[in-house]
This record gives sequence, structure tokens and C-alpha cells, in this order.
Amino acid sequence: MQPHRRMAPAILVILLGMTAAVALEPPGGLVTQEDRGWELVVLGIAQDGGIPHLGCDQPICVDRRTGRRPAEKVSSLGLVHRGTRTAYLFDATPDLPAQLHALTGGRQPDGIFLTHGHIGHYTGLMYLGRESIGATAVPVYATPRMIDFLTQNGPWSLLVDSRNIDLRRLDPDRAATLAGGVRVTPLAVPHRDEFTDTVGFLIEGPRRKALYIPDVDRWEKWDRDIRALVDRVDVAFLDGTFASPEEVTGRGRSLADIPHPMMPDTRARLRGTRAQVWFIHLNHTNPELDRGQDVAREGMVFQM
Repeated sequence: MQPHRRMAPAILVILLGMTAAVALEPPGGLVTQEDRGWELVVLGIAQDGGIPHLGCDQPICVDRRTGRRPAEKVSSLGLVHRGTRTAYLFDATPDLPAQLHALTGGRQPDGIFLTHGHIGHYTGLMYLGRESIGATAVPVYATPRMIDFLTQNGPWSLLVDSRNIDLRRLDPDRAATLAGGVRVTPLAVPHRDEFTDTVGFLIEGPRRKALYIPDVDRWEKWDRDIRALVDRVDVAFLDGTFASPEEVTGRGRSLADIPHPMMPDTRARLRGTRAQVWFIHLNHTNPELDRGQDVAREGMVFQM
């Protein structure tokens, strides 16, 4: 059965609490409301600048700017328990207010896991400050370099000093254990680490495992075997920034400056895997945004 497709943010919370048909089902059929616990929710699929992208006059952007297609929020996942209403975010994007409205009804999350220090992945923390929700000690899980970046640079340091956020150290390959039997393990990945290092996350629920790697330079630069890692999980959300090198070189830029794996290469490496593989973090230049059958969609829900 296919996962849920996009739904309007205003009704996402209601529908996610009511529906029983989900992407990953246990043997024997659908998960009932009584059986439901942890769910992983796709909250956005775009690269850091979102879509429509500023300065973009391609049909992909024009259709979204004029309302012919829905805009694409920046890549993020939500992990929520429908019984206890416990909710975590993976990455704090510039679209954090809309994503929290969809996931929690607008209340502060129980924790945020950060991958790295590029604008689409941490700048949403600003909405936890006094100008917005005025959050109280939201746990923010991050690597030591990410923690140093937040504490040593404003305005993020004000969030720390004002106790809007409570920084929690993550070390690669050491799991953080959450309530309800969930484990989140950061995995160091090679990426452009101008200010911080970069991690992806292995998310282990009571019934399912998921992998979230929205940014990586090249699979061959990693000291892990992406195929072996994906074969260990049930669903993987992987870097789908570009579908072809021409998206970069055709605009006068070098792949050395913004390296990412190409989607066809990732597909070839993972052909025949047992996991569901979905691409996330698509750039506005990526033609597969509207046609890719394995592109994640906002509003998808996966049992964990």
C-alpha cells in the first residue's frame, strides 16, 4: 500500500490522527487506531531554499508561485506518538511554524534533532524565541561542533541563554534513547562543513527502522556502505538534491563546490533493497520533483 500523499497543513493533524492506512503495515493487514503508536511524518521535501525558489523562473517554480501546484517546504521529518502526543522534529527548517502546526497543532516539540549548520536545517530555531512561541527548554540534540556554533554565535546564543532551548550532546554512533522505546543514532556523513559537522540519523521505533540522510557529498566518499545500511532499515529518506550533473554545470557552477549524489546513481546502488527508498531535499532545478515515483511527498506517514 502506498503512503499517504500530500494534504493541506490545516487538516494534516486531524487526518493523521484518524486514518489507519499507512505506508508500512504489519503482517496481516492494516494497523488499527488502537494499535497505532509512533509515526514518522514527512513535513517537507525541498532543498534549503524551498520551492518556489527565489530568483527561479522555471515552470517548477512558476507553477508553485502562481498556485497551480502546492509550494514545497524544506526537508524535515516529524516523529510523533499519537497516544501520548509526544513529538520530535528532524531538522529545524525555515518552514518550522507550518511544520509544527501540522505535527503538533502549534505547540512546542518535545525535541529537535539537527543534522548540520546549513540554513535549511537549523534556522527554524529562531521561532522558538521570544518573538514567536517563547519556548521553554526545548531539547535540541546536536553534535559538539553544532553546539559550539549555536552557543558562540547570535542570535542562536540568546536562545541558549534565555533557556528557550536546552542543548543535548550527540556523538556519532551513540544512540539517544527516547521515551517509548525509540532510539536515534547520529551517523557522521561527509558534507561541506564550513561551520559544523554533518550527521544523518538512524531512527529505531518499536516496530520499524528508518534512515534520514538529507545531505551527503558522495556515497563513495563515505566510510560506510550505503547499501548495507539501507538493507538494515524499513524506509530510507535520502539526498535527492540533483538528478543530473547538468543542473549544476549547466549553470556555470562546479560539482566540486556543491557535491551531492545523483539520483540515478543512488537508485543503481540500492536496486533490489528490501527497504522503501524515498528521495528528499530536492533542489528547484531537479526535474524529478514532479515526476519521480520515488520522491517523498509532504504528508506521507510511516508506522514506526
